[in-house]
Amino acid sequence: QVQLVESGGGLVQAGGSLRLSCAASGSIFSINTMDWYRQAPGKQREFVARITSGGSTNYADSVKGRFTISRDNAKNTAYLQMNSLKPEDTAVYYCDCVAGYGINTVTYWGQGTQVTVSS
Repeated sequence: QVQLVESGGGLVQAGGSLRLSCAASGSIFSINTMDWYRQAPGKQREFVARITSGGSTNYADSVKGRFTISRDNAKNTAYLQMNSLKPEDTAVYYCDCVAGYGINTVTYWGQGTQVTVSS
């Protein structure tokens, strides 16, 4: 089992920055990738960014060049640095991780943190 707790959300003006954190606990040795997703009101949850255990990253086109995902393995924490925020970035941001147990994988989700960008 892995538990994820997100933090760092809030209200920010357009053009501003926020840094989200996702702290993992439990069977952290099994974690492979860690991701950020977001869900705006009335919309489906969408992928934002991913970081692998080796540090490789990829991003949704909508956030490339503005958001940066990172990972501190010593602290078992993933981060999402969000710069040049736009009102359309407003959403609940969720952290997830994929943990491997032999040939099986399990995806765990955090509870989400609200990000609101005012125009």
